[in-house]
Amino acid sequence: MGLLSAPAGVDKREYWGFSLYDWANSGYVTTVGTVLFAPYLTSVAEQAACGYSGTTDHPCRTNLDVLGLGISPGSLAFYVVTVATLVSALFLPVVGAIADRMARKKLLMCAFAWAGALAACAMVFVGGGRWALGALLLFIGNLCLGSSLVVYDSILIDIAPPDQRDAVSSRAWAFGYAGGFILLLINLAVVTAHDALGMSQGTAVRLSLLSAGLWWGIFTFFPFLRLRDRPPTSVVPVRSGNLVRQSFGQLGATLRHLRSYPMTMLFLIAYLFFNDGIQTVISVSSTYGEKQLGFETQVLIATILMVQFVAFFGAIVFGRVAARYGAHRTITGGLVIWMLIVIAGFLLPAHQIVPFLAMGAAIGIVLGGTQALSRSAFSQLIPKGREAEYFSLYQAGERGTSWLGTLVFGLVHQITGSYRPAIVALGLFFVVGLVLLVRVDMRRGIEEAGNAQPSIV
Repeated sequence: MGLLSAPAGVDKREYWGFSLYDWANSGYVTTVGTVLFAPYLTSVAEQAACGYSGTTDHPCRTNLDVLGLGISPGSLAFYVVTVATLVSALFLPVVGAIADRMARKKLLMCAFAWAGALAACAMVFVGGGRWALGALLLFIGNLCLGSSLVVYDSILIDIAPPDQRDAVSSRAWAFGYAGGFILLLINLAVVTAHDALGMSQGTAVRLSLLSAGLWWGIFTFFPFLRLRDRPPTSVVPVRSGNLVRQSFGQLGATLRHLRSYPMTMLFLIAYLFFNDGIQTVISVSSTYGEKQLGFETQVLIATILMVQFVAFFGAIVFGRVAARYGAHRTITGGLVIWMLIVIAGFLLPAHQIVPFLAMGAAIGIVLGGTQALSRSAFSQLIPKGREAEYFSLYQAGERGTSWLGTLVFGLVHQITGSYRPAIVALGLFFVVGLVLLVRVDMRRGIEEAGNAQPSIV
């Protein structure tokens, strides 16, 4: 079996269509969500508030006026992500309920993807004092990403049998890291050589944001053409009223229904905690590296490139470890490594690139594996006919949509004026997530959901 070939029992055409959506959206996740946009939006906001872009030696201390509230420019991007995720908590379950009733799931997924890609393309216009436009586009992009992933994750159950879901999920994540690596490599060249190309660094960053939107939109055509539509499988009776009203009714029924599956609910709560920690570390890493450790944009992009490269192999390795020891134990081991990473991040010295690169390599090893295996493990615990709606609850804490972590990070920074105590505060999310995860009995949860038992969990 090849490193990234379709596992036995999985249709090759659909496997490639599924995997290439990870490739497509990773252009946005890495270039916009992880590397460039948060520090760029911070600089635009600092210019508007203070008249200059803050540095480690000369920080911007003047707040922005946002709806009558004083908001630190350094916390703006994290508050936007927080608001987007709070809205997602209400909106995504509706998307999931609609998807479970639709015969054309892939069309719904791709429509959200193309809307998010358009928002990312429009980020090319964020400059000068237009921090509010940037905040709005980030909100739209994150909301559309989460909505598309609700449907995308549920398709995993359609195309992969229980024993192959860890492999399919891990390999799709690996495709995502490969795609993110290639686009970031191109953007690194553009940002690094901006003088030779006759443009400012700000212009180079905006063009990189545009490239992420184009990448996401264009490559979304592959899953649109390769995935098959299937009849809806919702087992919930259709309610009276329009589709949106029906969906809200189904959401209430699903939340009540979830209480009948204690292991599914416990896994979901554990995931919401530890994934908040993972997503916040990812989303704040570039800002932490620039504003706290004093690294230039080129260094940050190069580091994330290394993380993407290592994560490609990390996702594959975690998938193979799970095939031997089970996804549950493999995720547990990964969370222990995440706790060590947060502690190391607090101790990193400023302007020292080698320790920063070492931490990036450690993140790459566990990043893809913990997320890919969480997705496949949760898929085993979902009752049939409620796949998309259950994944909508799961997506409330998925990549780029963490809310409590970014809120804590933003608040600790605003109170202390430093990102160091903010980064170490994230360790609490991994501790709580790990304590809850070890209490999940996967075999019992799969049996309660009425699903077939895989050979190893």
